[in-house]
Amino acid sequence: MSDSGLPGASRNAEARLRRLRGRLASLAKQLPRRVRLREGLEHGVMSTVAALVAYLPTQALGLQEGFWAAITAIAVVQSEFGATRSMARDQFVGAAIGGLIGVVVILITGQHIASYALAVGLSVLVAWLLNVATAARLAGITATIILIVPHAGTAQRMMLSRVFEVGWGVCVAIAIVWLASRFDRSVKGAAATSPAPMQRDDAPPPRA
Repeated sequence: MSDSGLPGASRNAEARLRRLRGRLASLAKQLPRRVRLREGLEHGVMSTVAALVAYLPTQALGLQEGFWAAITAIAVVQSEFGATRSMARDQFVGAAIGGLIGVVVILITGQHIASYALAVGLSVLVAWLLNVATAARLAGITATIILIVPHAGTAQRMMLSRVFEVGWGVCVAIAIVWLASRFDRSVKGAAATSPAPMQRDDAPPPRA
């Protein structure tokens, strides 16, 4: 395929993905209430456990912004393990791109509104150029945190803290969802292999 056909193919692929996401969202709304209740409870429990496990150690270590680990863990936790891995990649790559570009922009241009706009634009652009467009939004958010959210210390320290906290939250979320999926499979496997109840020999014969 020639290079001239790539933009059109990319737009078609994006349109198909949007239609597919719309269909999935529509199907999710049509699930029976009991299924939505079960899925919601499972997701809620996993999110709560992941947030606590991610947040509490940061307090023990004296980290001032450990809440980012809890926020990341909640954002990453999904009902399916595959979706959790994809979200985890986006969170970590976005934080790394936005943090690095934010620090470089501050060191070169200083910290003002024009440098903030430049950092956000470059973060989104770099995510697209690295073929991780799904991380572009998180890259822009991280650049925003680096440049306009008040914090103690240097921008470099803020970037390293942000990447560490996001990485910790990502690891916790992946571990929680993986353990939950393994437990779910083991329960379903045990139910599938359990023998069916045998009919008693002294049971009365069925009526004609």
